[in-house]
Amino acid sequence: MSESSLAELLRSRGLRLTAQRQLVLQAVMELGHATPEQVHTAVREVAAGVNITTIYRTLELLERLGLVTHTHLSHGSPTYHAAGENQHVHLVCRECGAIDEIDPELLRPLADRLAAQRGFQVDIGHVALFGVCGQCENGEGK
Repeated sequence: MSESSLAELLRSRGLRLTAQRQLVLQAVMELGHATPEQVHTAVREVAAGVNITTIYRTLELLERLGLVTHTHLSHGSPTYHAAGENQHVHLVCRECGAIDEIDPELLRPLADRLAAQRGFQVDIGHVALFGVCGQCENGEGK
């Protein structure tokens, strides 16, 4: 998203574009999948005075604006990525921590069945499956 588009979106919501907001969005887009702590590290390389509380608040705002989304890939902090990306299911290796992605359509039959039988709508963009990747399974990981 360009700086002018971000500024326009924020103004339409009665907000202004700050350097911190721009830096946080840029860090999420560059990092791909990033925890608030990883975003904080990236932002501090450019603006040393930005604290972790500002990062959390800014990520929450950017999510409300529909610019980023998050999922929980571990028991720790949520992981954020740009909302403009195609939805995907995360595959998380418990051994090496690698994160891979698969097409959410692979889960469509399960999501449809849950909707029909339970009235439950799966938010596929927030799904993370945990297991062991092929490299770790074959003893090649770490």
